[in-house]
Amino acid sequence: MVLFFGALYGFISVAFGAFAEHGLKETVSEADFSSIAIAITYNQINAVIISSIGLGQITSGQFMKTPLLKWSAILFILGTAMFSFTIYLSVAFENSNIRTVTPLGGMMIMTAWLLVPYAGWAA
Repeated sequence: MVLFFGALYGFISVAFGAFAEHGLKETVSEADFSSIAIAITYNQINAVIISSIGLGQITSGQFMKTPLLKWSAILFILGTAMFSFTIYLSVAFENSNIRTVTPLGGMMIMTAWLLVPYAGWAA
């Protein structure tokens, strides 16, 4: 399931990046376009780590199945949705109120990143 979300988020980042470049660039403010670019970048980076954890869980031994990495994957999935996707939606629907949960998503992503080295240290 983790690999599914990683791959899906990778697809969404490319699709939304193309949509932003070819459909939104001329219609949104420079600040909004900059926000979208940041969201896409985070989305792409997190899609790679989520996919990596998912691939590891499928092909590797017990280390990749530790609770720390499972929680890290969950936080990456939820955090990316709350961070990147709320920015996408706020620009697409011209509703900045949607961004109220964006910082929570960012905190989830940071926690997810911290769990990865902690898992490595604890191994």
